[in-house]
Amino acid sequence: MTGLVIVGAGGFARETAQAVADAGEFKLLGHLDDNPALHGTEVDGVPVLGGCDLVHELTHARVVICVGNPRDYAARARLVRRFGLSDDRYATVVHPTASVSETSAVGPGSVLLAHCVLTAAVRVGAHVAVMPHVVLTHDDVVEDFATITSGVRLGGGVRLRQGAYVGSGALVREGTTVGAWALVGMGSAVLGDVPPGEVWAGSPARRLRAADAPALDELATPTVGGPLT
Repeated sequence: MTGLVIVGAGGFARETAQAVADAGEFKLLGHLDDNPALHGTEVDGVPVLGGCDLVHELTHARVVICVGNPRDYAARARLVRRFGLSDDRYATVVHPTASVSETSAVGPGSVLLAHCVLTAAVRVGAHVAVMPHVVLTHDDVVEDFATITSGVRLGGGVRLRQGAYVGSGALVREGTTVGAWALVGMGSAVLGDVPPGEVWAGSPARRLRAADAPALDELATPTVGGPLT
């Protein structure tokens, strides 16, 4: 069984560790985290082995990056750039209760947690976080580094551009686009396109402000696995 390390030791990382255990595809070796106070401790019984740059020493292990929150949802992109690893070092973690159709595809480094559904011809890029009970319907495209939190529903033909963040319980109308590094607030109903780098919320969703955007070099991070069509 191939070994796996999870970068991060927070909530998303802990949830991913449980998905790894439930799926049984990888042997979880431990967490990596840059907080020295965590080194040598355990998180839910899983050891924190040391700092994140140990990925370069643990060459036999696959890697999945499980960091980020609404205040810093570019964190995965920064770490991917920092590590400079090839795509084949990254694992794809899919909880056994997730339903992924044969016509759908999920990129390296992405995580699908419990009870996600990808119905038909869904394309999920690299390093995408898909939380429990998310429904992605026909022809949706989710680009690299996007975050889709619990209970989100995307109508058919939706496109989430690179690094977009969609809050819990949001509904996105079919055929719409959420721009790169935009943030959609929890419980929102998105009825039209959301421009890049903006925060939208409400029902129907409206612009609140500019996002606390990541640095321009992060916005320009190239698609990891090539363009999604």
